[in-house]
Order: sequence, then structure tokens, then C-alpha cells
Amino acid sequence: MARSYDLEGMHVGTVAAGRIGLAVLRRLAPFDVKLHYTDRHRLPEDIERELGLTFHETAADMVPHCDVVTINAPLHPETEGLFGDKLLGQMKRGAYLINTARAKIADRDAVDRALRSGQLAGYAGDVRYPQPAPADHPWRTMPHHGMTPHISGSSLSAQARCAAGTREILEAFFAGRPIRDEYLIVDGGALAGTGAHSYSVSK
Repeated sequence: MARSYDLEGMHVGTVAAGRIGLAVLRRLAPFDVKLHYTDRHRLPEDIERELGLTFHETAADMVPHCDVVTINAPLHPETEGLFGDKLLGQMKRGAYLINTARAKIADRDAVDRALRSGQLAGYAGDVRYPQPAPADHPWRTMPHHGMTPHISGSSLSAQARCAAGTREILEAFFAGRPIRDEYLIVDGGALAGTGAHSYSVSK
């Protein structure tokens, strides 16, 4: 119990508040936490009021306020290596970082250094780069971490949702109907739908 704390009363922030990030915020709200978020697209005012959210323009603006930071962003040029030495150094000393998004959003060696120095109290996630991680990967031996297999999409319920979505996309395509924005990443060679909302194009 030496490193066990209640979440209640803590400041928790999410990097990205799209479909997944917003779902995380909704699930955290009942735990009486102070919620923060950063996203390229600010949420509607009514959602901010409902959940008591504090918006920050950038991750660098947000992390100094948070005891726990959870990453719910896609991997693209703006997020690759985002949590390196500089941003980790701007976090509260003793904060926790959770990365269930993509491993390359967090710099592998910077996370290891932050845990060993005490800048981070803990790191949790279900993604490594590369995967599977080689035997000498520092995330296998760094202190105060909790890593689980990346299996959230493997439940029978999740597979049923994937199958239904795939069928809907195929039926729309063959019938010449528009595909729902939430399913679109690219259309006609350009970012579209969710893709246009979530990703940036490498220059």
C-alpha cells in the first residue's frame, strides 16, 4: 500500500477528447476528480459544464496541473514523441502517466528516465514500440510501471461491434451511399470524417 492513493480529489487530464477521450472523462466524473483536457477541437460548452472540465490549449499548458495524465490521442506527426524529456519535466513531480493510445507518443527512454528519477511516480499502458518488445526493452525493467497486453478490442462484444461496423461500411459502399463520418479516415485520397478531425498530414 506504500504507493497506493485514492483518485478522489486528484486533477486528471486527458490528451485528446475525441470519442475515446470523452468517454474516459465521462467515466472519471463520478469519482469526484477535477477534470482537465486538451484537444485540437474544444468540446461544446454544455459538455464542459456537465462534466466540470477545464480546457487547456496544449498538453504543455495542461500537464503542470495534473496528478494523472491519460493519453487518448492518435499517433500522427503532432503527437509522435510528444511525451519526451521536456514535457515529462513539465509534469508535477510524482505524477502518473497512462498511455493506452500508441507507444510512440511517449519517448521510450525519456519515460524510463522519468521513472528512475522520481519525476514520474508511475507509468501504465498496454502498448509498446516495437511490439512485441525485445528482451532488452527498458519498459520491461523500469520501476513503478504496470503494463498489460493490448487486448481491449478482443472481447466478444468488441468483435461483434467491429463486425457490424464492417458490414455497414461495405453495404454503404456497394449501395453508393455515404459512409458515416465516424468510420471515415480517408476519402478520395484526403483525410475525411474522423480522420480529418483527429489526424494531421505530415509535411
